[in-house]
Amino acid sequence: MNKKRKIYTKTGDRGRTTLIGGTRVPKYDIRIEAYGTVDELNSYVGLIRDQNIDNRSKELLLEIQKCLFTLESSLAQDEKPVTHALPALLAEDVELLEKEIDKMNEQLPELTAFILPGGHPTISYCHVARTVCRRAERLTIRRNEEFPTDALNIQYLNRLSDYFFVLARKFSLDLGIPESLWKPRV
Repeated sequence: MNKKRKIYTKTGDRGRTTLIGGTRVPKYDIRIEAYGTVDELNSYVGLIRDQNIDNRSKELLLEIQKCLFTLESSLAQDEKPVTHALPALLAEDVELLEKEIDKMNEQLPELTAFILPGGHPTISYCHVARTVCRRAERLTIRRNEEFPTDALNIQYLNRLSDYFFVLARKFSLDLGIPESLWKPRV
């Protein structure tokens, strides 16, 4: 008889969890905060992918989700050497984002002012993902000060937040929703 593995372990009931490598840490540890925020971002990416958007965007968002899981595993490592291979982001992952940003930007009107998030749920989800991505980036940078991480992890998050900004603009254009420009009161 094959028993299903239970989803709960009860090992975190006292506010501690285990990093890849075996170190037990409080759930508020910067490493947990960093990869937990990337996990939150991944959920928002799934929400964007679930919208009525073009297939190319859906495919790229799925690839981004895979990269985010890779990033999470990197951020979840403790300082002990791991006994098995873990996935890692590649320079090509950043280059893919840059190419997509450039391709979308070619179709967009020139940016002349700050853009206020909103206009359509799909656009708003992109802006939420952008801001969560920026938070993940800040936490990863903070994590890096105490527990060094691959510089590519920070670079990927930096580029990814730019991608979500441009994706929001692309969807505004695709949906025929005018961008709301911020006009400062001076």
